[in-house]
Amino acid sequence: MRTSPNRLIATVFGAVYVLVGLLGFAVTGSVGFIATEGGLLLGIFEVNPLHNVAHLLIGAALLIAGLSNAMAAKATNTTIGAVYLLLGIVGFFIASTSLNILALNTADHFLHLASAIVLLGVGLTADKTIRSHATV
Repeated sequence: MRTSPNRLIATVFGAVYVLVGLLGFAVTGSVGFIATEGGLLLGIFEVNPLHNVAHLLIGAALLIAGLSNAMAAKATNTTIGAVYLLLGIVGFFIASTSLNILALNTADHFLHLASAIVLLGVGLTADKTIRSHATV
């Protein structure tokens, strides 16, 4: 039996986002939970504790879906991809405002857009036969 592309992407992205969420706490020790400016992860991605928690939750959702079944992975990839697409676009407009409760910066916006492209691309195009079986 071959591995579903959606399960593979969900598992890999999930593991990466959980790791990023955990590593983020190493650079946000003196940053307020919803501060509009945060610590720099890997020297370029701005994060605050709320942003770290968001990464942990997103990573957990992707991991759980990726380790369960292709239908769950497809739905999760598509949903999180759509949210990241929205966040990637909106982020450019809120970065310099008090609405920036995730301490987003330009590098974050491009990473969110890249994640959206991969997650949506796989979620919407791979495992096409799953949809017909999901209606049972």
